[in-house]
Amino acid sequence: MAATGELVFAPLGGVGEIGMNLALYGLGDERRRSWLAVDLGVSFASEEHLPGVDLIFPDIRFLASERKNLAGIVLTHAHEDHFGAVLDLWPQLKVPIYATPFTAALLEAKRQSEPGAPEIPVQVVQLGSRFNVGPFDIELVSVAHSIPESNSLILRTPHGNVLHTGDWKIDRTPIIGQGTDEEKLKRLGEEGVLAVVGDSTNAVRSGRSPSEADVARTLAELIRAAPGRVAVTTFASNVARIKAVADAARACGREVVLVGRAMERVVQVARETGYLDGVQDFRGTDTYGYLPGDKVVALCTGSQGEPRAALSRISQDQHPDVTLSRGDRVIFSSRTIPGNEKAVSGVINGLVAQGIEVITDRTDLVHVSGHPRVEEMEEMLGWVKPHILVPVHGEELHLYEHEQIGRRLGIRHVVRCRNGDMLRLAPKNPEIVDEIPAGRLYKDGALLIPADGKTISERRKLSFAGIVFVAIALTEKGILAADPEVDLMGIPERGRGGADLNDIAYDAVMTTIETLPKARRRDPDSIAESVRRAVRGALASQWGKKPACHVHVLVV
Repeated sequence: MAATGELVFAPLGGVGEIGMNLALYGLGDERRRSWLAVDLGVSFASEEHLPGVDLIFPDIRFLASERKNLAGIVLTHAHEDHFGAVLDLWPQLKVPIYATPFTAALLEAKRQSEPGAPEIPVQVVQLGSRFNVGPFDIELVSVAHSIPESNSLILRTPHGNVLHTGDWKIDRTPIIGQGTDEEKLKRLGEEGVLAVVGDSTNAVRSGRSPSEADVARTLAELIRAAPGRVAVTTFASNVARIKAVADAARACGREVVLVGRAMERVVQVARETGYLDGVQDFRGTDTYGYLPGDKVVALCTGSQGEPRAALSRISQDQHPDVTLSRGDRVIFSSRTIPGNEKAVSGVINGLVAQGIEVITDRTDLVHVSGHPRVEEMEEMLGWVKPHILVPVHGEELHLYEHEQIGRRLGIRHVVRCRNGDMLRLAPKNPEIVDEIPAGRLYKDGALLIPADGKTISERRKLSFAGIVFVAIALTEKGILAADPEVDLMGIPERGRGGADLNDIAYDAVMTTIETLPKARRRDPDSIAESVRRAVRGALASQWGKKPACHVHVLVV
């Protein structure tokens, strides 16, 4: 088929950041393009910086406006940063979703666990298969990662072939699955590759990522040598790590107890899809207290210090079923995601304070990344020999280092872009030709709110300086009908000199009303503004901070 129009790439998330992945590919011209979305992920909010926000989603207003031209969404794998936004954002799009069996099953299990989640029709596609989504000819390439059924995508277009790597690494001794399909990638290189849109996460790390088999050996030794109870925490989605723990436990006569709903959900889906065939049945938390200490391994959620997760509650000795004591061992078979350091340290400190031994990847090979280091990236790029390299999935330093790898390898065009950039891949040389709306949405309880709204900025202000509520009742002549009501929230009780700050605020209200000219006392808005300024100023003189102040004036 003759090539007409353009082939463009436009990320709406996942570039300049790790998480919230959403990539668009477009075929056609600027008057009308057909679009393919790859992944629909989330980022996780920090309570410190985004108080009350649960999750961060990509802003999909552009996709919603182009819904009639959106052929479908292909999910590369089932990590939250790649498929976690589907339940919340799909109702705005209502297009087919394509996923392999494990990803589809985990999405359905997640849907069933969330009340009110929409019914979503998912087209299940088989590993390694080739299928069409609108005008896009797509072939899946199985790749090693830290979850079953991670896929790279080959997009065959009239303008050339694009390899969208997704999350991947080269692991020639995987615990689960066949690893990265090197032969298919080499054949793709012989066929010809226009562009690679590639994972940059570990571009700052030299060498090669160790294998899951290496971690399995370490876990087996640590569990075998433990004198008492062992708890292992890892990402719930890492089925290979779960299998490694199960095999290690069975080898030394220990039972595995699952602790945490996310872990239970993944294990159920992994058994249904065959990834835990031959692995012994796991026990529930109700059996934990009846097992001898040297006969149990607790497999726990909470590797990132999540306050409601199992390990966090165990570290505070608040879990209803699972306790640890002096001499027991906890293994963090995970890495700390940037931003979670304080929470993870809190859990570790809570465990250490109880006399529990804590083992992390700082001292032992108990975790490996699911992303490629420099030598793996160089090897893969050598197989496929692209004309264009587009670094994605990483922060600025990761993207820069990935760019340098491409330049060292002599790739003709290495192109950096940002979320919202529309990058023309063909025809002609790659170039940013347009910009589309991009941004973030916050999940706040059951609502999605724009990141540029005032909600979160006001919430930050309240968390920093509190709020004062003032209620004033006046007659039509501007005379007080009752004593003002003043309520301080989130504000210290006493000021610099020991004065009661509630009295300070009350006095400011009374003084302001008494000194206002009679004409202004008949104007509720004027009274409210004058009182607001006076209260904030009076408290600032005693405290050094100006709280928010809400004044309600009622004329009776």
